[in-house]
Amino acid sequence: LPEDILAMVATLPFDLRGMRDRAILLLGFAGGLRRSEIVSLDVGKDDTLESGGWLEIIEGKDGGALLTLNAKTGWREVEIGRGSSDQTCPVHALEQWLHFAKIDFGPVFVRTSRDGKRALEARLNDKHVARLIKSTVLKSGIRAELPEKERLALFSGHSLRAGLASSAEVDERYVQKQLGHVSAEMTRRYQRRRDRFRVNLTKAAGL
Repeated sequence: LPEDILAMVATLPFDLRGMRDRAILLLGFAGGLRRSEIVSLDVGKDDTLESGGWLEIIEGKDGGALLTLNAKTGWREVEIGRGSSDQTCPVHALEQWLHFAKIDFGPVFVRTSRDGKRALEARLNDKHVARLIKSTVLKSGIRAELPEKERLALFSGHSLRAGLASSAEVDERYVQKQLGHVSAEMTRRYQRRRDRFRVNLTKAAGL
């Protein structure tokens, strides 16, 4: 959920590695991205042979990031608008990472040196996204009432994608397009989970 992501992002340091991981979490959530889609992004089209897509940053307050992704269901565009503040804005986080990591070609998300201060050339593995989610969940204290094993079982690389689908209060058509779902029914599964118990018929019936 949005409050979970913000709590997770707040645990990250402000070195280069922290900038990268902040951009991964915010971009992954706002775009409803699979972890493989996050790490396969390149800065520009045809930068690398193993590219799974590329990005374009549109300047201005009404701009954002436009991602072109080669997903399971074919090519699709994902629009990621700017957030309400720099602290929560996925586009700002992405811009900060690219600027300070001095990345203008090739993979968007790469490994960093052991001290977290230099960007290296090697593309991140998608397992990093899953590990990042689990480690920041533990540090943030989300669902701290549960045993650690149960807490970690609730969060995975898919959580960013599922989180957007079940949180966004917009017409399901927009969510379906963003996630690249072939059928509206897949999108509705997430939204039914969001809307569960929102209308309490027990109380409405007088009990």
